[in-house]
Amino acid sequence: MGDILTQEEINELINALNKGELDVEKIKESRKEKKVRNYDFNFPEKFAKDQIKTLQFINENYARILTSFLTGYLRTLVHVEVAFDVDSLLYKDFSNSLPSPLVLAVVDFNPLPGQIIIELDPSIAFAMVDRILGGKGSPMEKVREFTEIELAILERVINLMLERMREPWENIIAIRPRLDKIETNIQFAQIASPNDVVALVTMNAKVGEAEGMINICIPHAVVEPVITKLSTRIWFTRTEKENPKENREVIENRIAMTEIPIRAILGRSVISVADVLELQCGDIIPLGTSVNDDLEILVGNLKKFRAKPGVRRNRVSVKITEIIAREDDL
Repeated sequence: MGDILTQEEINELINALNKGELDVEKIKESRKEKKVRNYDFNFPEKFAKDQIKTLQFINENYARILTSFLTGYLRTLVHVEVAFDVDSLLYKDFSNSLPSPLVLAVVDFNPLPGQIIIELDPSIAFAMVDRILGGKGSPMEKVREFTEIELAILERVINLMLERMREPWENIIAIRPRLDKIETNIQFAQIASPNDVVALVTMNAKVGEAEGMINICIPHAVVEPVITKLSTRIWFTRTEKENPKENREVIENRIAMTEIPIRAILGRSVISVADVLELQCGDIIPLGTSVNDDLEILVGNLKKFRAKPGVRRNRVSVKITEIIAREDDL
């Protein structure tokens, strides 16, 4: 047994005491010492480190899903990633740090109790609206209040973003998030008391040339019914059980069903603004394409095919005559 000393060990201790190599008083003091950990009662630690890590994994998956969805929906380059580690703080610290105006989506986190908040940086919100209305998604020059039309457009985008939130949470619980309201002032979006503990997920988002943050505030009371499931062990166990073949088929089906715009360019012409103002019915604008030339076929913004114009079943059509190979396809 390791706690019982041998006669040889006892003799060595006695010799060390006689020679003054050991101090009996120091040995007694060391036994009396206890490990003390500071605890702030004003800020109770309700989220364990393992639970914070699980929330990190969930929202990293959500960021990847948002990147794919928003890129296709807005038809521009979008990149979303979790910028920092998930933080645990008081709700009043979160609410006091928010500027005004901003976009606050108050979300019912069904079937879990309570609500969460998704906060969009104004520059990101305006870039989304600008892109949906046909603009380039340029960053906003000056912060201003949102119009009712802009808020209605954002409501549609946020609802679509909430639909994509189900998949990252399915290993924990089957959620049905529903948008309750959109506010532009945190004073009208109080979802918790000031001293309640919340988990804050901060994502960095780029929409075209605009860049800003997307914050997700999750009160502890909301996830308390499933807090024991927020474990990395449970997360990875359920992830490993998933069938890679089934996942691949799901991804292939989603890619196959993705809609992309295809345009046939009949020709191009450059005229002055003065000529445009003087155009009348019957005027002819010459194009830079001959009648016998092939047309350019654009997939998205990429020149992919050449084709001949014609009619098929009483509908204007084009017939592919050549596939344009890019350097990275060779």
